[in-house]
Amino acid sequence: MSAEPQPQSPWQTATISRIEKRTPRVTSFWFQPSRPFTHLAGQHVDVRLTAPDGYQARRSYSIASAPEAGAAIELAIERLDDGEVSPFFHDVAEVGDEIELRGPLGGHFIWEVSDGGPILLVGGGSGVVPLMAMVRHRTLQRSAAPIELVFSARTWDEVIFRDELIGLDDRRDGFDLVLTLTREQARRPSDYSRRVDAHMMVQAMERLPKAPRLAYVCGSNAFVSAAAAALIDAGVPAGLIRTERYGV
Repeated sequence: MSAEPQPQSPWQTATISRIEKRTPRVTSFWFQPSRPFTHLAGQHVDVRLTAPDGYQARRSYSIASAPEAGAAIELAIERLDDGEVSPFFHDVAEVGDEIELRGPLGGHFIWEVSDGGPILLVGGGSGVVPLMAMVRHRTLQRSAAPIELVFSARTWDEVIFRDELIGLDDRRDGFDLVLTLTREQARRPSDYSRRVDAHMMVQAMERLPKAPRLAYVCGSNAFVSAAAAALIDAGVPAGLIRTERYGV
């Protein structure tokens, strides 16, 4: 007998409580749900906008905030000039506005400190957002699980959460950050100036105390395909790689 389908999370209103610019094209919005919920690091929500004529546009956004961070959830929204939803947030939305959302959603691309480590995270652009939730979850839980984050961005100014990530890296408590810039020279000695490749993944794993228990890859379709292939070429079994894709 086939399993019963799981009920969908209901739509609810959420109020924008805070807005913070992250990069030239990414802004974080904090939403206070009317019916607060708990989530796991790596999950996402659906956001729905309704026009005066009744037309609706939906978009899925990963939650950047850790489960322990409180009832308000942070969504880091990248402006897409041809998008239906992101221009509204960047050009129109203000603190106090209400939108509709539902969630949390997703049960495959998640990590809890009880899962242990080491964990290898590989993010491209705004694909770092669910990985950031995992990093923050580890920090707030004061976990010693080793985590390596390889974060690919085009330029230094487009590194989302840059100051926070570098601050966590400087603590040297088992979290290690490697940035790779594809359109600029690296700013730090440990970073790279090229696209993610197998040799980079080999070096990332060498910085972990032992082989990763799991690897998480998030970004555009093209980035995820390339990064997952690089991990496999570096010796990570395909069954240990979890991926989440967006866009084209």
